[in-house]
Amino acid sequence: MGNRNTSNASIPFRMLEDLPTPLSRSQCMLHKHELLICGGYLQSKCYSYHTLKNEYKFICEYPNDVTLDGHCVVKLAGKNKNSNEITLLSFGGFPNHTLIMKYVSVWSSGNKINKSNNCNQWIPFTDNHNNPIIIERDENHYYGGVRAVIGGSNDHLLFITYKDNNISVFNLNTFQFQMKEKKEKNHEIILFCFNSGLSIEYDEDNNTFQFHQLSVCEDIAPFNGYAYVCINSTILFFGGYCFKDGVFSKSVYKYSIQENKWMTFPNMLPSLLESCIAILNEENFDIHIIGGKNDKDITLSTHMKTKVRLWDPSQLSKNEMKRIIQYWIRTLKIKLGWIADFDQIIFKYSKMK
Repeated sequence: MGNRNTSNASIPFRMLEDLPTPLSRSQCMLHKHELLICGGYLQSKCYSYHTLKNEYKFICEYPNDVTLDGHCVVKLAGKNKNSNEITLLSFGGFPNHTLIMKYVSVWSSGNKINKSNNCNQWIPFTDNHNNPIIIERDENHYYGGVRAVIGGSNDHLLFITYKDNNISVFNLNTFQFQMKEKKEKNHEIILFCFNSGLSIEYDEDNNTFQFHQLSVCEDIAPFNGYAYVCINSTILFFGGYCFKDGVFSKSVYKYSIQENKWMTFPNMLPSLLESCIAILNEENFDIHIIGGKNDKDITLSTHMKTKVRLWDPSQLSKNEMKRIIQYWIRTLKIKLGWIADFDQIIFKYSKMK
Protein backbone atom coordinates (compact mmCIF):
# COMPACT_ATOMS: atom_id res chain seq x y z
CA MET A 1 0.00 0.00 0.00
CA GLY A 2 1.05 3.62 -0.42
CA ASN A 3 0.78 4.39 3.31
CA ARG A 4 3.86 2.46 4.36
CA ASN A 5 7.38 3.23 5.55
CA THR A 6 10.20 0.78 6.20
CA SER A 7 12.83 0.84 8.92
CA ASN A 8 15.85 -1.45 9.28
CA ALA A 9 16.76 -0.39 12.79
CA SER A 10 17.73 -3.24 15.11
CA ILE A 11 15.26 -3.69 17.98
CA PRO A 12 16.61 -5.91 20.81
CA PHE A 13 14.57 -8.57 22.53
CA ARG A 14 15.46 -9.90 25.95
CA MET A 15 14.88 -13.60 26.53
CA LEU A 16 13.18 -14.40 29.84
CA GLU A 17 12.65 -17.58 31.83
CA ASP A 18 11.09 -20.27 29.65
CA LEU A 19 7.44 -21.16 30.09
CA PRO A 20 6.77 -24.18 32.32
CA THR A 21 5.22 -25.88 29.28
CA PRO A 22 5.21 -25.10 25.53
CA LEU A 23 2.21 -23.00 24.51
CA SER A 24 0.64 -21.69 21.32
CA ARG A 25 -2.61 -19.78 20.73
CA SER A 26 -2.62 -18.93 24.42
CA GLN A 27 -4.59 -16.23 26.20
CA CYS A 28 -3.03 -13.84 28.70
CA MET A 29 -4.40 -11.19 31.08
CA LEU A 30 -2.59 -8.56 33.14
CA HIS A 31 -3.10 -8.28 36.91
CA LYS A 32 -0.75 -5.76 38.54
CA HIS A 33 2.75 -7.32 38.23
CA GLU A 34 1.36 -10.65 37.03
CA LEU A 35 0.73 -12.03 33.57
CA LEU A 36 -2.00 -14.66 33.87
CA ILE A 37 -1.41 -17.26 31.16
CA CYS A 38 -4.64 -19.16 30.59
CA GLY A 39 -3.98 -22.35 28.67
CA GLY A 40 -3.28 -22.72 24.98
CA TYR A 41 -3.93 -25.00 22.03
CA LEU A 42 -4.71 -28.43 23.56
CA GLN A 43 -2.99 -27.26 26.77
CA SER A 44 -5.15 -26.82 29.87
CA LYS A 45 -2.64 -25.56 32.47
CA CYS A 46 -2.74 -21.95 33.69
CA TYR A 47 0.17 -20.03 35.20
CA SER A 48 0.99 -16.67 36.74
CA TYR A 49 4.21 -15.01 35.59
CA HIS A 50 5.62 -12.36 37.93
CA THR A 51 7.17 -9.58 35.85
CA LEU A 52 9.50 -8.43 38.66
CA LYS A 53 10.65 -11.89 39.80
CA ASN A 54 10.87 -13.47 36.32
CA GLU A 55 9.23 -16.59 37.77
CA TYR A 56 6.11 -18.68 37.19
CA LYS A 57 3.61 -20.22 39.55
CA PHE A 58 0.94 -22.76 38.72
CA ILE A 59 -2.67 -21.57 39.16
CA CYS A 60 -4.95 -24.38 38.00
CA GLU A 61 -6.05 -26.46 35.03
CA TYR A 62 -9.15 -26.24 32.90
CA PRO A 63 -11.72 -28.98 33.66
CA ASN A 64 -11.04 -32.36 32.07
CA ASP A 65 -14.08 -32.09 29.80
CA VAL A 66 -12.84 -28.82 28.22
CA THR A 67 -10.63 -28.95 25.11
CA LEU A 68 -8.92 -25.69 24.23
CA ASP A 69 -8.76 -24.82 20.54
CA GLY A 70 -9.06 -21.11 19.75
CA HIS A 71 -10.59 -19.98 23.05
CA CYS A 72 -10.77 -16.40 24.35
CA VAL A 73 -10.22 -14.96 27.84
CA VAL A 74 -11.24 -11.47 29.01
CA LYS A 75 -11.01 -9.68 32.35
CA LEU A 76 -14.39 -8.58 33.68
CA ALA A 77 -14.75 -5.09 35.10
CA GLY A 78 -14.49 -4.85 38.88
CA LYS A 79 -15.84 -2.18 41.20
CA ASN A 80 -12.50 -1.80 42.99
CA LYS A 81 -9.56 -1.45 40.61
CA ASN A 82 -7.07 -1.77 43.48
CA SER A 83 -8.49 -5.09 44.63
CA ASN A 84 -6.22 -8.13 44.84
CA GLU A 85 -9.01 -10.16 43.27
CA ILE A 86 -10.11 -10.15 39.62
CA THR A 87 -12.59 -12.19 37.59
CA LEU A 88 -11.74 -13.85 34.29
CA LEU A 89 -14.19 -15.12 31.68
CA SER A 90 -13.11 -17.89 29.31
CA PHE A 91 -15.32 -18.88 26.38
CA GLY A 92 -15.43 -20.00 22.78
CA GLY A 93 -13.04 -22.32 21.02
CA PHE A 94 -13.99 -25.64 19.48
CA PRO A 95 -15.81 -27.21 21.15
CA ASN A 96 -17.31 -24.15 22.84
CA HIS A 97 -17.19 -23.59 26.61
CA THR A 98 -18.07 -20.73 29.00
CA LEU A 99 -16.23 -20.65 32.32
CA ILE A 100 -15.34 -18.09 34.95
CA MET A 101 -12.48 -17.81 37.44
CA LYS A 102 -12.21 -15.60 40.53
CA TYR A 103 -8.45 -15.09 40.75
CA VAL A 104 -6.52 -14.26 43.91
CA SER A 105 -2.78 -13.75 43.53
CA VAL A 106 -0.76 -16.92 44.07
CA TRP A 107 2.26 -14.75 44.97
CA SER A 108 0.85 -13.10 48.07
CA SER A 109 1.69 -14.99 51.23
CA GLY A 110 -1.11 -13.15 53.00
CA ASN A 111 -3.73 -14.47 50.56
CA LYS A 112 -4.85 -17.96 51.49
CA ILE A 113 -6.65 -19.35 48.49
CA ASN A 114 -10.06 -20.50 49.61
CA LYS A 115 -11.17 -23.39 47.41
CA SER A 116 -14.57 -23.37 49.07
CA ASN A 117 -15.12 -19.92 47.51
CA ASN A 118 -14.10 -21.31 44.11
CA CYS A 119 -11.03 -19.09 43.89
CA ASN A 120 -8.34 -19.88 41.31
CA GLN A 121 -10.32 -22.53 39.50
CA TRP A 122 -12.48 -22.54 36.41
CA ILE A 123 -16.17 -23.03 37.18
CA PRO A 124 -19.32 -22.73 35.01
CA PHE A 125 -20.52 -19.22 34.18
CA THR A 126 -23.98 -18.82 35.72
CA ASP A 127 -26.73 -16.22 35.88
CA ASN A 128 -28.22 -14.69 39.03
CA HIS A 129 -30.25 -17.86 39.62
CA ASN A 130 -27.22 -20.15 39.28
CA ASN A 131 -28.28 -21.40 35.85
CA PRO A 132 -25.33 -22.25 33.54
CA ILE A 133 -24.79 -19.75 30.70
CA ILE A 134 -23.16 -20.66 27.40
CA ILE A 135 -22.13 -17.68 25.26
CA GLU A 136 -23.10 -18.59 21.71
CA ARG A 137 -25.71 -17.43 19.19
CA ASP A 138 -26.62 -20.99 18.24
CA GLU A 139 -24.95 -24.35 17.75
CA ASN A 140 -24.34 -23.64 14.05
CA HIS A 141 -21.85 -20.85 14.74
CA TYR A 142 -18.16 -21.81 14.92
CA TYR A 143 -16.35 -20.15 17.83
CA GLY A 144 -12.83 -21.41 17.15
CA GLY A 145 -10.49 -18.40 17.12
CA VAL A 146 -13.15 -16.13 18.64
CA ARG A 147 -11.94 -12.73 19.91
CA ALA A 148 -13.69 -10.32 22.26
CA VAL A 149 -13.30 -7.05 24.15
CA ILE A 150 -15.20 -5.55 27.09
CA GLY A 151 -16.97 -2.21 26.58
CA GLY A 152 -20.23 -0.36 27.03
CA SER A 153 -21.28 2.55 29.22
CA ASN A 154 -20.76 0.38 32.34
CA ASP A 155 -18.24 -2.12 30.92
CA HIS A 156 -21.11 -4.59 30.74
CA LEU A 157 -20.98 -5.47 27.04
CA LEU A 158 -18.90 -8.22 25.47
CA PHE A 159 -18.09 -7.47 21.82
CA ILE A 160 -17.46 -10.78 20.03
CA THR A 161 -16.04 -11.45 16.54
CA TYR A 162 -15.98 -14.95 15.06
CA LYS A 163 -16.29 -16.91 11.83
CA ASP A 164 -17.58 -16.17 9.27
CA ASN A 165 -17.58 -12.37 9.31
CA ASN A 166 -19.82 -12.32 12.40
CA ILE A 167 -19.94 -9.77 15.21
CA SER A 168 -22.23 -9.94 18.25
CA VAL A 169 -22.75 -8.06 21.50
CA PHE A 170 -23.44 -10.02 24.69
CA ASN A 171 -24.85 -8.23 27.74
CA LEU A 172 -23.10 -9.47 30.87
CA ASN A 173 -25.83 -8.01 33.11
CA THR A 174 -28.80 -9.64 31.41
CA PHE A 175 -26.87 -12.72 30.16
CA GLN A 176 -28.38 -12.25 26.70
CA PHE A 177 -27.24 -11.05 23.33
CA GLN A 178 -27.87 -7.34 22.99
CA MET A 179 -31.20 -6.14 21.66
CA LYS A 180 -31.85 -2.61 22.93
CA GLU A 181 -30.22 -0.21 25.40
CA LYS A 182 -31.45 3.01 26.99
CA LYS A 183 -28.19 4.94 27.34
CA GLU A 184 -26.83 6.58 24.22
CA LYS A 185 -23.14 5.98 23.82
CA ASN A 186 -20.94 5.04 20.89
CA HIS A 187 -17.96 2.70 20.95
CA GLU A 188 -15.21 1.97 18.44
CA ILE A 189 -13.52 -1.34 17.72
CA ILE A 190 -10.65 -1.88 15.28
CA LEU A 191 -10.44 -5.24 13.51
CA PHE A 192 -7.75 -6.64 11.21
CA CYS A 193 -7.96 -10.05 9.54
CA PHE A 194 -5.81 -10.91 6.50
CA ASN A 195 -6.38 -8.16 3.92
CA SER A 196 -9.39 -6.64 5.69
CA GLY A 197 -9.20 -3.70 8.08
CA LEU A 198 -12.29 -2.25 9.75
CA SER A 199 -13.12 0.52 12.17
CA ILE A 200 -16.40 -0.58 13.76
CA GLU A 201 -18.62 1.95 15.52
CA TYR A 202 -21.31 0.62 17.83
CA ASP A 203 -24.34 2.69 18.84
CA GLU A 204 -25.34 1.36 22.24
CA ASP A 205 -28.69 3.15 22.15
CA ASN A 206 -29.89 1.68 18.85
CA ASN A 207 -27.81 -1.52 18.86
CA THR A 208 -26.42 -0.73 15.39
CA PHE A 209 -22.99 -1.00 13.77
CA GLN A 210 -21.24 1.22 11.26
CA PHE A 211 -18.22 -0.11 9.39
CA HIS A 212 -15.37 1.93 7.92
CA GLN A 213 -12.60 0.47 5.75
CA LEU A 214 -9.00 0.85 6.93
CA SER A 215 -5.85 0.44 4.89
CA VAL A 216 -3.91 -2.82 5.23
CA CYS A 217 -0.19 -3.07 4.57
CA GLU A 218 0.59 -5.34 1.60
CA ASP A 219 3.29 -7.14 3.60
CA ILE A 220 0.94 -8.21 6.41
CA ALA A 221 -2.19 -8.84 4.29
CA PRO A 222 -1.44 -12.55 3.54
CA PHE A 223 -0.74 -13.31 7.21
CA ASN A 224 -2.75 -14.33 10.24
CA GLY A 225 -1.81 -15.81 13.60
CA TYR A 226 0.27 -12.78 14.60
CA ALA A 227 0.54 -11.33 18.10
CA TYR A 228 -0.66 -7.78 18.59
CA VAL A 229 -0.74 -5.08 21.24
CA CYS A 230 -2.34 -1.63 21.30
CA ILE A 231 -0.38 1.29 22.81
CA ASN A 232 -2.33 4.54 22.89
CA SER A 233 -3.07 5.18 19.18
CA THR A 234 -0.63 2.60 17.80
CA ILE A 235 -1.04 -1.14 17.17
CA LEU A 236 2.04 -3.38 16.88
CA PHE A 237 1.93 -6.77 15.16
CA PHE A 238 4.52 -9.54 15.65
CA GLY A 239 5.19 -12.47 13.31
CA GLY A 240 2.40 -14.46 11.67
CA TYR A 241 1.68 -17.28 9.25
CA CYS A 242 0.56 -17.25 5.61
CA PHE A 243 -1.87 -20.14 5.07
CA LYS A 244 -1.71 -19.81 1.30
CA ASP A 245 2.06 -20.25 0.95
CA GLY A 246 2.90 -21.90 4.29
CA VAL A 247 5.31 -19.05 5.07
CA PHE A 248 6.18 -17.93 8.60
CA SER A 249 7.10 -14.35 9.47
CA LYS A 250 9.43 -12.70 11.95
CA SER A 251 8.60 -9.15 10.93
CA VAL A 252 7.06 -6.47 13.11
CA TYR A 253 4.45 -4.04 11.79
CA LYS A 254 3.15 -0.80 13.23
CA TYR A 255 -0.23 0.74 12.44
CA SER A 256 -1.11 4.33 13.38
CA ILE A 257 -4.81 4.63 14.17
CA GLN A 258 -4.85 8.42 13.87
CA GLU A 259 -2.99 8.54 10.54
CA ASN A 260 -4.27 5.25 9.06
CA LYS A 261 -0.67 4.45 8.06
CA TRP A 262 1.59 1.42 8.35
CA MET A 263 5.28 0.96 9.05
CA THR A 264 7.22 -2.28 8.61
CA PHE A 265 10.31 -3.33 10.58
CA PRO A 266 11.66 -6.40 8.68
CA ASN A 267 13.20 -9.40 10.46
CA MET A 268 12.87 -7.97 13.91
CA LEU A 269 11.87 -11.05 15.91
CA PRO A 270 14.75 -13.37 16.84
CA SER A 271 13.13 -16.18 14.83
CA LEU A 272 10.14 -17.06 12.67
CA LEU A 273 7.07 -17.14 14.87
CA GLU A 274 3.28 -17.47 14.76
CA SER A 275 0.44 -18.18 17.22
CA CYS A 276 2.27 -16.30 19.97
CA ILE A 277 0.63 -13.70 22.20
CA ALA A 278 1.76 -10.17 23.12
CA ILE A 279 0.83 -8.21 26.24
CA LEU A 280 1.96 -5.01 27.99
CA ASN A 281 3.26 -4.95 31.55
CA GLU A 282 1.58 -2.87 34.26
CA GLU A 283 3.49 0.35 33.51
CA ASN A 284 3.08 -0.08 29.72
CA PHE A 285 6.89 0.07 29.37
CA ASP A 286 7.52 -3.53 28.23
CA ILE A 287 5.91 -5.80 25.65
CA HIS A 288 5.98 -9.51 26.55
CA ILE A 289 5.78 -12.04 23.71
CA ILE A 290 4.82 -15.49 24.91
CA GLY A 291 4.97 -18.95 23.28
CA GLY A 292 3.98 -19.65 19.68
CA LYS A 293 5.10 -21.99 16.92
CA ASN A 294 8.20 -21.90 14.75
CA ASP A 295 8.61 -22.80 11.08
CA LYS A 296 9.14 -26.47 12.05
CA ASP A 297 5.61 -26.45 13.50
CA ILE A 298 7.09 -26.95 16.98
CA THR A 299 5.22 -25.38 19.89
CA LEU A 300 7.63 -23.21 21.88
CA SER A 301 8.18 -22.37 25.54
CA THR A 302 9.99 -19.11 24.76
CA HIS A 303 9.17 -15.87 26.57
CA MET A 304 10.77 -12.58 25.58
CA LYS A 305 10.21 -8.87 26.11
CA THR A 306 11.15 -5.61 24.44
CA LYS A 307 10.95 -1.96 25.47
CA VAL A 308 7.92 -0.10 24.14
CA ARG A 309 9.89 3.14 23.75
CA LEU A 310 12.13 1.47 21.16
CA TRP A 311 9.18 1.07 18.80
CA ASP A 312 7.68 4.51 19.16
CA PRO A 313 9.68 6.93 21.35
CA SER A 314 7.27 9.81 20.76
CA GLN A 315 4.44 8.00 22.54
CA LEU A 316 6.50 6.76 25.46
CA SER A 317 8.32 9.99 26.26
CA LYS A 318 5.32 11.32 28.19
CA ASN A 319 5.02 8.13 30.24
CA GLU A 320 8.72 8.03 31.03
CA MET A 321 8.83 11.71 31.99
CA LYS A 322 5.83 11.17 34.24
CA ARG A 323 7.53 8.21 35.92
CA ILE A 324 10.78 10.14 36.43
CA ILE A 325 9.00 13.20 37.82
CA GLN A 326 6.88 11.12 40.19
CA TYR A 327 9.99 9.31 41.42
CA TRP A 328 11.85 12.51 42.23
CA ILE A 329 8.81 14.12 43.81
CA ARG A 330 8.48 11.14 46.15
CA THR A 331 12.21 11.09 46.85
CA LEU A 332 12.78 14.78 47.44
CA LYS A 333 9.30 15.49 48.87
CA ILE A 334 9.01 18.68 46.90
CA LYS A 335 5.94 20.53 45.72
CA LEU A 336 4.65 19.77 42.23
CA GLY A 337 6.32 22.03 39.67
CA TRP A 338 8.95 22.11 36.97
CA ILE A 339 12.54 22.94 37.86
CA ALA A 340 15.57 23.23 35.62
CA ASP A 341 17.07 20.06 37.09
CA PHE A 342 14.23 18.02 35.55
CA ASP A 343 15.61 18.70 32.07
CA GLN A 344 18.99 17.24 33.05
CA ILE A 345 17.38 14.32 34.87
CA ILE A 346 15.28 13.33 31.86
CA PHE A 347 18.20 13.80 29.47
CA LYS A 348 20.51 11.61 31.58
CA TYR A 349 17.79 8.98 32.01
CA SER A 350 17.15 8.72 28.28
CA LYS A 351 20.90 8.43 27.58
CA MET A 352 21.25 5.63 30.12
CA LYS A 353 18.34 3.67 28.64
